[in-house]
Amino acid sequence: MLKILIATKNPGKILEYKEILKNHRFDLITLKDLNITDEPEEDRPTFEENAIKKIRFYSSLTDLPVISEDSGLEIDYLNGEPGVLSKRWPGYEASDEELVDMILEKLKGVPWEKRGAQLKVVIALKFPGKDNILTSEGILRGILTEKPMAKIIPGYPFRALFYLPSLKKTLGTLKMEEEAKIAHRRQALRKLIPALLK
Repeated sequence: MLKILIATKNPGKILEYKEILKNHRFDLITLKDLNITDEPEEDRPTFEENAIKKIRFYSSLTDLPVISEDSGLEIDYLNGEPGVLSKRWPGYEASDEELVDMILEKLKGVPWEKRGAQLKVVIALKFPGKDNILTSEGILRGILTEKPMAKIIPGYPFRALFYLPSLKKTLGTLKMEEEAKIAHRRQALRKLIPALLK
C-alpha cells in the first residue's frame, strides 16, 4: 500500500482527502503522524506557486510521496479577493468567524446576481528522489449567501455561505461523502491519481 504524506494541518482537508481517496489503496499520512510542526511561509502571489513552495519544503523532510496544496475563495464582485490571502485576508491569521463576517460586510447590499464566487485549489504532487512536481487545478463555482446557512466547519468557513444552485444547498450542509463527489479537490486529484497508481 502506497504511503502518501498529505501536507496540511487543516483537519477538514485531511478528512476530505481521505473521503475522496478512500477507494484507492493509499495509506494517507499526516504531518502530525510524522511530528512535523514546521511550515513554510505562504508568500507567493498564486495558488500554484504557494503549492509548489510547500511541497518543496515538506519533501525535504520525508522520503514519502507528498501532496500539498494552496486553496481559497475568489469573489467575483471583489475582483478575485481574497484569493491566496483567504486565511490572512485582514492582514493576519483570521478566525473562521472573522472571515465570514468580512465577506458579509464587503458584500452588504450586493444583489444576488453579483454574488458569484469560486473555490479554487491547486494541488501539487512530488515523488521522493525526483525533481519534477506535478500540479493540478480544481474550481467549484457558487453564490455567496447574505447570511450563514450552515454551521461554520472548522477550517472551512466559506462553506457556510457558499450556495450551489444545482443542488439548492450550501456546501456546509452537505455530508462529506456528498461534497467529495463535486469538490474542487476531487477535480484536481482526479488528474493526479494516475501518477499515484503507477
